[in-house]
Amino acid sequence: MKPIIAPSVLASDFANLQSEVEMLNKSQADWLHIDIMDGQFVPNISFGFPVMQAIKKHAEKPMDVHLMIVKPELYIEQFREAGADSVTVHLEACNHLHRTVQQIKATGAKAGVALNPHTSVQLLEDIIADVDMVLLMSVNPGFGGQKFIENTYRKIEATKNLILRRNSQAIIEIDGGVNQQNASLLLQKGADVLVAGSFVFNASDPIQAIADLKSVTFN
Repeated sequence: MKPIIAPSVLASDFANLQSEVEMLNKSQADWLHIDIMDGQFVPNISFGFPVMQAIKKHAEKPMDVHLMIVKPELYIEQFREAGADSVTVHLEACNHLHRTVQQIKATGAKAGVALNPHTSVQLLEDIIADVDMVLLMSVNPGFGGQKFIENTYRKIEATKNLILRRNSQAIIEIDGGVNQQNASLLLQKGADVLVAGSFVFNASDPIQAIADLKSVTFN
């Protein structure tokens, strides 16, 4: 099965956002990955509802929204209204994770839970059957262009084992440092969705870069 490719709009040219989104529409990308940062949960600020709404206006593919913010439960409905098809919150940012997951599902969006590189997969034990997706950060969140953390491969295997053991339907998304060199092993370990920012938008031919990721296979 081919991977789901979700280019991260954070790495796009914001001065030409419409043309960047239209390029993704024409490409083999499956989703548009939208990183929301508040300057508190992570040391960076990205964008909010107005930019999301602008992206939604031109996007022809699902919007995969990744909330790197404190108190995400305060904004779930607004992100859904702004165009989110899936909403992923960080385990580390949620005091009442189960309630927040149910809140996302109540809006009609898919619910995901993200883990920072240092966070143990075993903390998902009691929520894994309730989520649609697990996002594993393969860099420290906040900035694009970082080096891939090799321990991610082990975490994918652990997540896949947990999903199977608890009879969950969750899929696994990888975010950070993804490129054509590591994509095959990521898929082999059990990843389903590859988020790619710099690899796509810094390429001389982004549409071809997406096609290259989409065509990755593993033995």
